[in-house]
Amino acid sequence: MGLITLKNVSKSFDDVEVIPPLDLEIRDGEFVVFVGPSGCGKSTLLRLIAGLEDITSGRVEIDGVDVTEVPPARRRLAMVFQSYALYPHMSVRKNIAFPLRMAKLDKAEQSRRVESAAHVLNLTEYLDRRPGQLSGGQRQRVAIGRAIVREPEAFLFDEPLSNLDAALRVNMRLEISELHQSLKTTMIYVTHDQVEAMTMADKIVVLQAGVIEQVGSPLELYHNPRNLFVASFIGSPKMNFLRGDEADRHGAHTIGIRPEHIRISANEGEWKGTVGVSEHLGADTFFHVRCEELGATLTVRADGDNPLQYGDSVLLAPELAKLQRFDADGLRIT
Repeated sequence: MGLITLKNVSKSFDDVEVIPPLDLEIRDGEFVVFVGPSGCGKSTLLRLIAGLEDITSGRVEIDGVDVTEVPPARRRLAMVFQSYALYPHMSVRKNIAFPLRMAKLDKAEQSRRVESAAHVLNLTEYLDRRPGQLSGGQRQRVAIGRAIVREPEAFLFDEPLSNLDAALRVNMRLEISELHQSLKTTMIYVTHDQVEAMTMADKIVVLQAGVIEQVGSPLELYHNPRNLFVASFIGSPKMNFLRGDEADRHGAHTIGIRPEHIRISANEGEWKGTVGVSEHLGADTFFHVRCEELGATLTVRADGDNPLQYGDSVLLAPELAKLQRFDADGLRIT
């Protein structure tokens, strides 16, 4: 079981409250991602769950048991950090087995767990190598293997892919997602990268200044953001926003529309614009279109073969049914 519940949990450092009181439930077997900008409190929240930071108020429960005062080693949670923290003089086998040796498990059980974790992570042929002989992605898999052998109630990942290059990050995203499907164990994953959040999570927790702005599935947050912050943070490229007369016409202080919900052409649409920089990504092209009348530059997603070029005059046609409306406080108008 891996049900984790936070009840009125807060955290202060001296007189500075970094996490105001919050409630959160993470169900058994869920893959939950904490996402938000740097300094939003996501890593601190993870450390509160792990027991690596003392909470200021409230309580943490695992499977209904209050663990607020329970030390980290007894919470049956396994944490994977941004740094691999491997022992360079030890083989992969010994690195993975290290927490089991510390727990004084018998050698047969150690061997069984190490071999099982290595099989799941495709590390079997590397067990007798040392970390210096591995790639960055392989070293991260060793760190994850060291967590797997503990057979925890939940895995806690603190920006584990930040040290990898772009291609390895994509591969490791897939591998961690596959691991979750295989183990069916609760996973909590911290990242500032909303693409990681969207592609990996069952449930996303969006944080800003220690406050939970919204909790929901990736598509719930994408299509029904609670406020302007969530709307602007979730989605790549970001949602376009307009204020002033255009927003007033739709009974809102601000309107937002995703790049894929704007049609671009040379002769059909209601917003006049001029093509600026284009980003050609193969299947898609993102045009950045300056609309003088709107006082804004809008990002538009189009087919990758669209022939429009820098400086072309165009017309934009928004899909009105896809407009998001926000009031003066930044809350979405339903």
